[in-house]
Amino acid sequence: MKVEISIGEMHRFELRDALLIYRENRRSFITWHTVTAQQQGPPSLGPAQPLTTSFVEDLAESLSGGAVAELLPENVLAKSDRMIAWWTPPRMRRMFFENAEGKAQQLNGKVFPQPAMVWKVAQGDLKIRALCENRRPNAKTTLAVAPFWNLSDDGRVCLGSMRSPDSVSVASIGAWEQGFYESAFTHANVGRLTRHEGGHDALWGELAGKRRLFPANALIRLPQKLAEFIQGR
Repeated sequence: MKVEISIGEMHRFELRDALLIYRENRRSFITWHTVTAQQQGPPSLGPAQPLTTSFVEDLAESLSGGAVAELLPENVLAKSDRMIAWWTPPRMRRMFFENAEGKAQQLNGKVFPQPAMVWKVAQGDLKIRALCENRRPNAKTTLAVAPFWNLSDDGRVCLGSMRSPDSVSVASIGAWEQGFYESAFTHANVGRLTRHEGGHDALWGELAGKRRLFPANALIRLPQKLAEFIQGR
């Protein structure tokens, strides 16, 4: 049995192996069978063979298209096939505000000092947290609420019209950051974003256009550690 499928160019795939999954309640095991084509009738399965590590590794590599290993720069904290996490030190970034209530219109398009931050992209979702110290975090580093609109309690960014990459490669990091800052901050999804006594608007109003470090004492510390954030806990 042969299958032809177009994936940018023509490939010819042949049925070579079959995996049979046996289940009983929550337990299961898998057998591997070679497949033999027949002149007439359906293909036949060979005797059951146990799965080997090399077979699973070869299968995973073929499913990924033979992906090339990436060199990880110092800012990358964790990386898997479907997830990447990195950190950024304090810096200056332009921010855009669009709010129906007009609370932050006077801040739109100005440049602001940013806190050190942790970023995580997994399955198309972007999550961010702030860091209270300007240093590369480790697994036990406690995180803080990122003081931005458009975020949920778990740090998930409401993507809205944000332009976001399709991949989680090292090369996509810059595009994720650019998409976040170039999209408009439109609304608050959570009650409290900062310890500043004047709240969100007053915090960013004081920082607008100022060449200074973001005030770490304005951040709301969380019990969540970096390892828990990366693992989705």
